[in-house]
Amino acid sequence: MQLFYAILFFISFLLLSLMCLLFKRGNLKDKRLPPGSMGWPYIGETLKLYTQNPNTFFSTRQKGYGDIFKTHILGCPCVMISSPEAAKIVLVSQANLFKPTYPPSKEMMIGPEAIFFHQGDYHSRLKKLVQASFLPSAIRGSVSEIEKIVLRLVSSWENTTINTLNEMKKFAFDVAIISAFGGRSDLETEGIKHLYNCLEKGYNSMPLDLPGTPFRKAKKARKLLNERIKKMIKRRRESQKKGGGLLGVLLESKDHKFNNLSDSQVADNIIGVIFAAHDTTASVLTWILKYLHDNKEVLEAVTREQEKIRWAVKEENRGLRWDDTRRMPLTNRVIQETLRAASVLSFTFREAVQDVELQGYLIPKGWKVLPLFRSIHHCADFFPQPEKFDPSRFEVPPRPNTFLPFGNGVHSCPGSELAKLEILILLHHLTTMYRWEVVGNEDGIQYGPFPVPKKGLPLKITARSKKTISAKIN
Repeated sequence: MQLFYAILFFISFLLLSLMCLLFKRGNLKDKRLPPGSMGWPYIGETLKLYTQNPNTFFSTRQKGYGDIFKTHILGCPCVMISSPEAAKIVLVSQANLFKPTYPPSKEMMIGPEAIFFHQGDYHSRLKKLVQASFLPSAIRGSVSEIEKIVLRLVSSWENTTINTLNEMKKFAFDVAIISAFGGRSDLETEGIKHLYNCLEKGYNSMPLDLPGTPFRKAKKARKLLNERIKKMIKRRRESQKKGGGLLGVLLESKDHKFNNLSDSQVADNIIGVIFAAHDTTASVLTWILKYLHDNKEVLEAVTREQEKIRWAVKEENRGLRWDDTRRMPLTNRVIQETLRAASVLSFTFREAVQDVELQGYLIPKGWKVLPLFRSIHHCADFFPQPEKFDPSRFEVPPRPNTFLPFGNGVHSCPGSELAKLEILILLHHLTTMYRWEVVGNEDGIQYGPFPVPKKGLPLKITARSKKTISAKIN
């Protein structure tokens, strides 16, 4: 009799489970896809997105379809979302339903073991290691090293015309190298820099694996870069001291079974950190100089703030310190407003791991989901007069989930504090010692892939007169 009831219970449980599954599927079928256009076959709306101002692309579709709409870009069906509430669901509260994803060609260029492409235990372990390397307590000792890079770089700009984006890439790369490897070894890092430049060109090109294409050259550079970094890993593993930077942290790490990360895991994450710390920071710095150039009153206010710090540093006959960078509230607001106005990271990619209902619409399993940071940052409901460059708007904290320059949730950028630190140090020396003028009258934006001023913002850099500096300080 007990066996009979056990079998009856088991059958009832199976039937109930099946009914729940069918009910759920029926409910999902009843849900409709978000409105929108899928564009041309395969190409979709990719060309429209990457050849016009993204503000225009997003706002046109929002007006026509609302805050959630479908499209087709980079060969993938996508759902774009532009409300803070929906972004929070995808990135935070139901992040387990939306895994981070990149186009396969880009994943190959960075490395499949990099933190960006994973969830679960492996991601959690790496996130803790990377975060530990970029906490304020870990990066505060980098101020003097970053300042040396700044002083060397800005002195080479004096009385010359620079391509701002290219120069900022040099700066961001040098800082990324310190963060990744600790102490500098110019012979090693010059080789890495050359290979990374080849890799970057291919990363941002069409993935055509044909002889002579940037993509084919980048694949070769990626292989050589991997070999070079693995040689560094081998030397450090054989040494009693694992060295500084993120590389040292990754080499020292052991999991709960006392296993080290493999060479491939370490190499992919080092390349990933350089990638994350390079393009975006360089683009943000380019925009900051553009906005300060176009808003002279803001530039002068920042200069006054920085001159007070410079005077104290000069009086004590020392270099810039971590504590000095904590006394730059206006400059910090300029950085925040640039991150909002420029929105260098227009969106991020996620992928639905199962059929998901979002705000009454169905997102099928495998579809990409793109929270639109740019649309949220340029919404007048959250940021009045969004086209105006106004750092004072950050005198009060923005509404939750409306300011997302570094993403949100478990996959938010762990290097945000380092990025802000290097920007503060550069602005300290640049605003107090130099002035800049845009060369030419061509205005506008180019995309490669991040939005930057056209032609990389050519600037003529000139030294401020010592009389002006002295008068301002006194």
